[in-house]
Amino acid sequence: MDYLYEKAPTPQSGLRLHLNENTGGCSPAVLEALRTITRETAALYPDYADATAAACRRFGVPESHLLLTNGLDEGILAASISALRGRSAEQPQAIVIVPAFDMQAACADAAGARIVEVPLDFNFEFPLRNVLAAITRATRIIFITSPNNPTGMSVPRGSIGAIAEAAPDAMVFVDEAYADFSETTLLGDPVFDDHSNLVVGRTFSKAYGLAALRGGALIAAPETLAPIRRVLPPFSINLAAAVAIPAALRDRQHYTSYLAEVRESKRLLYEALDRAGVQYWPSDANFVLARVGEAAGRVCEGLLQKGILVRDRSKAHGCQGCVRITTGTVEHTRQCIEALEEVLCGGR
Repeated sequence: MDYLYEKAPTPQSGLRLHLNENTGGCSPAVLEALRTITRETAALYPDYADATAAACRRFGVPESHLLLTNGLDEGILAASISALRGRSAEQPQAIVIVPAFDMQAACADAAGARIVEVPLDFNFEFPLRNVLAAITRATRIIFITSPNNPTGMSVPRGSIGAIAEAAPDAMVFVDEAYADFSETTLLGDPVFDDHSNLVVGRTFSKAYGLAALRGGALIAAPETLAPIRRVLPPFSINLAAAVAIPAALRDRQHYTSYLAEVRESKRLLYEALDRAGVQYWPSDANFVLARVGEAAGRVCEGLLQKGILVRDRSKAHGCQGCVRITTGTVEHTRQCIEALEEVLCGGR
């Protein structure tokens, strides 16, 4: 079986609530920083000192524990290659807890792993017992997403620690792409400090609005990062990202303001879904998964006709009849709710 990332449409017009992007845009400070790029600096290989220092301050780790990547996607790929290459005669195994971000299985598959899918339990509860049972001597990497995509549910710290303990020879990759919105992280937690096989992946795409500039980071013990550093080319991050990351991290007001918008947007969407009698799962991320049943395709098409894109996640494991809606600015969420109510009512 081939595992490929299902690339969603990326039109430049319409209200894009299907890719969990920052619908408010990046900090104005980022644009000011980008304007400092000259024709001379564009001709030089970029220096990452400022971006690395800013990210280390943000995550509270020393430089030896952090590696900047060209988006978190590159971090997932580099970690997969590092964990899976040349480790044994038998085919290495990657455990992916599904539903999950498609890139995890895609990258591990591309690196030569046999993918072992462990489904979430009933109502998307974390399947700790089944994950532990899936670990074998061939297990080389285990992907955990917290908060999960597409459910938005966080993984208990104790479960992550138990998995890291049970698989000391495997890399346990904790994808924290949406941790800014949950305001919880493994970083600084005893679970992280006590297990050198844990790798935390972060991104500046979502809360900071830098998706187009491709900025991410891996945080782990130096000995765990060392083989990953060997995989990455020396200049994988472009100059624009290197300039933008420090500017984005300095503007705390813009960051906290957007987090507040997302919280209010989720509250408004919950209320609307309650009124419509639609099942949903409270989310720790910047999106909400809602089960509209057999109408999922019609709902997505109806919203598209009104210029609003949401994601049909019916093909994801356990998500039949579900759509995922980004909760960004309150203004955009109100537009979505108004259109969603019209579409739902029109189908009754």
